[in-house]
Amino acid sequence: MPTLVLKVAPLQNPPRYQQLAQALTRLSTLHLRKRAEVTAVVIEDLPAARWFVGSQPLQRPTALLEISITAGTNTAAEKEAFIAAAYAELEAQLGEGLPLEDASYVIVRELAAGDWGYAGVTQAARRAAFI
Repeated sequence: MPTLVLKVAPLQNPPRYQQLAQALTRLSTLHLRKRAEVTAVVIEDLPAARWFVGSQPLQRPTALLEISITAGTNTAAEKEAFIAAAYAELEAQLGEGLPLEDASYVIVRELAAGDWGYAGVTQAARRAAFI
């Protein structure tokens, strides 16, 4: 049940957000074995004038993607594959053939199973119910 928060600059067209959400959901399923039906994607767009790299205005599109997953559910290799694939997807969609700003990031956050959940039930409680 990952949550993905994507911040992008510059602003995009609304159809692009749906494409990004679909691609990121697919990549979390493919590389991290997450269930699409409980994957949440939140996209925040910012005007380029509000995003700086090295204190300088943006020269190219940029992104910050953070995915939260339950700690211990994925290997280092799976997370590495997700980071590479997500970055490539962001570059393809946002860069449109050009590279993103070098300071564009994909971050995997691992949270303890008791620290989060969905539908009002923690991941730890879900795990205990299946044991």
